[in-house]
Amino acid sequence: MTLHEQLNQDMKQAMKDKDKERLSVIRMVKSSLQNEKIKLGNKELSEDEELTILSRELKQRKDSLQEFEAAGRDDLVEKLETEINILQEYMPEQLSEEELEAIVQSTISEVDATSKKDMGKVMSAIMPKVKGKADGSQINKLVQKHLS
Repeated sequence: MTLHEQLNQDMKQAMKDKDKERLSVIRMVKSSLQNEKIKLGNKELSEDEELTILSRELKQRKDSLQEFEAAGRDDLVEKLETEINILQEYMPEQLSEEELEAIVQSTISEVDATSKKDMGKVMSAIMPKVKGKADGSQINKLVQKHLS
């Protein structure tokens, strides 16, 4: 089942269940997908492009969550946490810490990185491998740890 079909099915279920928060998040994702489709000239989105859009939406909410927590806006924090949980249901399963460590170490040896100067080279090689399966900031920390 494609992401689009899954979203349509979940949207119908959310309507039946009168789950306004889930319905809102699904509509937002569908809107983002449609906007991207229009931007690319109405061609069908690949799985990779859909994953990129989902990742972008998730990252925006995580960034907002940090801002709202810092500002003490507990009402908005709860709402965003719910949205993040719903969005994560559509993301691929996240890699474990051990799997990430292994990918980081193998990529560092692949690109012959020796110092923090090679950080960009390592990150650009790793990101396509873990797209949607790991948080970029977490990977960044691991790469820095191994290159120092």
